[in-house]
Amino acid sequence: MIIDIIGDIHGYADKLIGLLKQLGYVHNGQHFVPPVGHRALFIGDLIDRGSQQVATLELVFAMLDADVADAVMGNHEYNALAFATPDPDAASQYLRSHNEAHTRQHEAFLTEVPFGSETHQYWLRRLYEIPLWLETDYACFVHACWDVDSMAILQPLLTDNNCLTVHGLISTSKEDTVAFDALERVLKGVETPLPNGLVMVDKEGTKRTRVRVCWWLDALNTRSIHEVARAPLSALAQIPKDALAENIDFALKTHKPVFVGHYWLTGTPEPLSSQVACIDYSAAVDSGYLTCYQLDTEQPLPLKASNFIQYCHDQDSHILGSL
Repeated sequence: MIIDIIGDIHGYADKLIGLLKQLGYVHNGQHFVPPVGHRALFIGDLIDRGSQQVATLELVFAMLDADVADAVMGNHEYNALAFATPDPDAASQYLRSHNEAHTRQHEAFLTEVPFGSETHQYWLRRLYEIPLWLETDYACFVHACWDVDSMAILQPLLTDNNCLTVHGLISTSKEDTVAFDALERVLKGVETPLPNGLVMVDKEGTKRTRVRVCWWLDALNTRSIHEVARAPLSALAQIPKDALAENIDFALKTHKPVFVGHYWLTGTPEPLSSQVACIDYSAAVDSGYLTCYQLDTEQPLPLKASNFIQYCHDQDSHILGSL
């Protein structure tokens, strides 16, 4: 069996259609059908940013409903649920605040799916069906980080299939709690504090006192922040070159290959390490290519750069979006 692992789509349905066709999938009038011996897996972040939010969801969920694909939840799906769920501990507030930054990030989705509408409620129910992670005999799939310690904390808050419940959503949305930190690890990755008094500005323009790190590297606590940080050099300009990444409590506790999205990579796709591959190559910007990794379940390792396939939409002479 070949698992076609598809990276963050972010509402670019045309790119998804193009990639599926390139992989040999055929639309039967209801859903895309994979080639014999193939199955799709979506690594999360189906929504936000692009201009084809509902079309993307319809394509993905048609395949999920037909049992020709699987998916794991991304932080943007989680955010959509939290943005729409009232905070039981704060009157007139939501689990994810409706501040300017959060509303702007969710704007593309809400433009197509008006807040509180029947369509909105329908898609929220569907998002609850997506598990936070999947583990098979041959591989592990999660949006940002395979952290078994965080997963053990989250497990009591989830269904048997690792899906969120409303109670789980509420519990994991409370900052400065163990459940919140565990959810952040799984859906956003591992972070380390910046040296005292220093801040960096992320791609959303938000000032941060912590930086996301390359958790797939060995010996994290012996490396400098510049070596391990998942941030552009411009964002790290004020951080001393010799400042160490300290107190990172993380270890990859599986022998299986791990597949993630989330990290906005660019350039020619290649594995992050001998055991970890990221499938997100910035399809959420017009110039970014939607990417797939074809995993052979009979020979999952070694990870190979040649197993990546990208849909180069800017080189496709066909009309985008036609089924």
